[in-house]
Amino acid sequence: MNKAETEYPVQSSSTFFKGALIGGLIGAAAALLFAPKPGRELRGDLTDKISTMTDKTKEVACVVGEKATDLAKSVSSKTTELAKSVNEGKNSIMESVKQASADVSDDVKDASKDLKDASEDASRDVRKEMNKTSY
Repeated sequence: MNKAETEYPVQSSSTFFKGALIGGLIGAAAALLFAPKPGRELRGDLTDKISTMTDKTKEVACVVGEKATDLAKSVSSKTTELAKSVNEGKNSIMESVKQASADVSDDVKDASKDLKDASEDASRDVRKEMNKTSY
């Protein structure tokens, strides 16, 4: 790339089309201005063209507005669905964690009861043995 290309990079092909459109409009206006028509007829033609362009611009603006509204509604509904899905997933995970901790708690209680019983049995056995040996 040379220095000019580095300093002034081409943005995209849409800039070319914008330039072509603007150039076309300027060329059309220049053609109308230099056409061999009387002033009154030229002004009438310009008024008609400007009116047509204004109407088309309004139509395009309406279409763009409708599309933007539809897109906003679509994004809103998708976002709501996603939030609902995430919330349901969170609730499901929380319920699974609660159930797992309750199961672990029950297992720990059972294990500690078994350990207590085993230690009491061992303690009794040791006392019996000590009582036998002390006589």
